[in-house]
Amino acid sequence: MSALRQQLGDFSSIICFKAAITGMEEALGDKATAIALTSAGRARGKKLAEELGLAGSSMSLDEAASKLNMALGKDGTRLCIVEKIVAEGDNIKVYTSETFCSAGEPPNSPRKCTFTMGAVWGAIEQLIGKRFKGVHTESVLRGGTHDVFEFTPF
Repeated sequence: MSALRQQLGDFSSIICFKAAITGMEEALGDKATAIALTSAGRARGKKLAEELGLAGSSMSLDEAASKLNMALGKDGTRLCIVEKIVAEGDNIKVYTSETFCSAGEPPNSPRKCTFTMGAVWGAIEQLIGKRFKGVHTESVLRGGTHDVFEFTPF
């Protein structure tokens, strides 16, 4: 696949995109912006899962984590590092680091991952073939070792 832009390539600055997020928060409010960004992330994650062959596959969670990390991590779009995906009963937990949403935030910031969690959420739904409720349960901004997204089936 060729670059989307001839000279600048496919990547943009976290600083610029985070400025867009804070501008949306000022114009729309925190909740409406979070809903929109999470929804956009889920759409991206679903499309990514299809591109990676995750949709409807019998791939293990370890294999899925590896594929997602390749696509979203250092060798991909650099949205986040997907460290691991674990099943706890019917729940799925995804451990991430260096998330786009937490970048540059001060310690104890109330910032939640929205787009990033949404992207992982959409991919998990495609992989598992179920609808989930997603929650950002642990944050590196508030003492966690990872940004953890927990998905519970409806």
